[in-house]
Amino acid sequence: MSYEKITVAEARKETSVGKSVLLHGWVRTRRDSKAGFSFIELNDGTSFGSIQIIAPKELTNYESEVKSITAGCSIAVKGTVKESPGKGQATEVEANEVELLGTADAAAYPLQKKGHSLEFLRSLAHLRVRTNTFGAVARVRNTVSFSIHQFFQENGFFYVHTPIITASDCEGAGQMFHVTTLDADNLPKNENGKVDYTKDFFGKPASLTVSGQLNVETYAHGLSKVYTFGPTFRAENSNTARHAAEFWMVEPEIAFCELQDNMVWAEKFIKRIIRDVLRDCAEEMEFFQKQNDAALIETLRHVLTSDFVRCSYTEAVDILIKSGRKFDYRVQWGVDLQSEHERYLTEEHFKSPVILYNYPKEIKAFYMKLNGDGKTVRAMDVLVPKVGEIIGGSEREWNLDLLEQRMKELELSPEDYWWYLDLRRYGSVPHSGFGLGLERMLMFVTGVANIRDVLPFPRTPGSCDF
Repeated sequence: MSYEKITVAEARKETSVGKSVLLHGWVRTRRDSKAGFSFIELNDGTSFGSIQIIAPKELTNYESEVKSITAGCSIAVKGTVKESPGKGQATEVEANEVELLGTADAAAYPLQKKGHSLEFLRSLAHLRVRTNTFGAVARVRNTVSFSIHQFFQENGFFYVHTPIITASDCEGAGQMFHVTTLDADNLPKNENGKVDYTKDFFGKPASLTVSGQLNVETYAHGLSKVYTFGPTFRAENSNTARHAAEFWMVEPEIAFCELQDNMVWAEKFIKRIIRDVLRDCAEEMEFFQKQNDAALIETLRHVLTSDFVRCSYTEAVDILIKSGRKFDYRVQWGVDLQSEHERYLTEEHFKSPVILYNYPKEIKAFYMKLNGDGKTVRAMDVLVPKVGEIIGGSEREWNLDLLEQRMKELELSPEDYWWYLDLRRYGSVPHSGFGLGLERMLMFVTGVANIRDVLPFPRTPGSCDF
């Protein structure tokens, strides 16, 4: 008899009934019936749900191998897909052969059939993807990543790979991981007694990138619509649930695009991701709703069907001050809003997603377009319920004199950004872009509260295992 190799996801479909199949996967549980057969719950990661394998005692290795199978073992199963009489499953597989591929010591295997805390599972990042929660997170992460690429490719954007090692600090915050080949125990010094970076690999200080934006802007000035999507790094000593030292960012940049158009792109982008997740990850989303937030799917559908409100930063501050609400952080013009303020605007005042724009220049980066009032810049933040800011972006300053003036105000050396300033010297155009943190988006769509649980291998202060 020939067997078709298929996935557990395919075997769970009613269209597979009657097929002779070969399945591979990892055992979640095995229980034996007094009637002379065993039930094996098999999962290969291709779907949230598992498939039930019926292993009869007539199998030649039933006593010697099948009855020794435990959680964590890997097996191969040849058998026939049949309609299942059990509730909650359309199919099951009646086994003709069960081969034990890899054993797992039942006493030592850490993922027993019981509830495990997320904190405990962080210590098992190499195994936790086998659990319901982290398998679901991984599949949603895959769907979101694919959706991001599809959105931009379908809209005529070109994918650009920007460097991970850089000599430029995009945000001007200085919270960067340094990259060097110098011997830390024998650092070369210059005549001023400081580290002589001319002796280093690149001949100057270098760091891991905090953003690909400055580089991707150069490609927007030749290809018009581009995006970069890759890892970014922040040496920020923060242990909050929203911060990690390594995370993924998608950053589109659009030439001949002003702030209002940028807002339209950001809204369409968020809605596309939500639509794809709700359509392609239905089982996972039902699970996250039960586990994390009873209103999760309702919230996502609300965002999907809402028009995002446009509101200036100044208007938002006025709304917050007049609300009478006692916030933990004081609201005043010129100070960045906190998540509690952003959530009030989305969840209680407007009851919809909000795009705030025209922020005070003092709280925004040097490259943002200065408004005519000389006080605000054409920056925008996209706010969603239960999270607050999920996208940050701006129209970029494309006037050379104004950009150089702003850099000097922030004590940034124009010489260090000569190539970036060249974009304003040679064919400068209005252009805009934004950044979306992949993990922030995943936290929003799954209801997972800690960024450490949407990263495969989280990098946080004091933690660089695996």
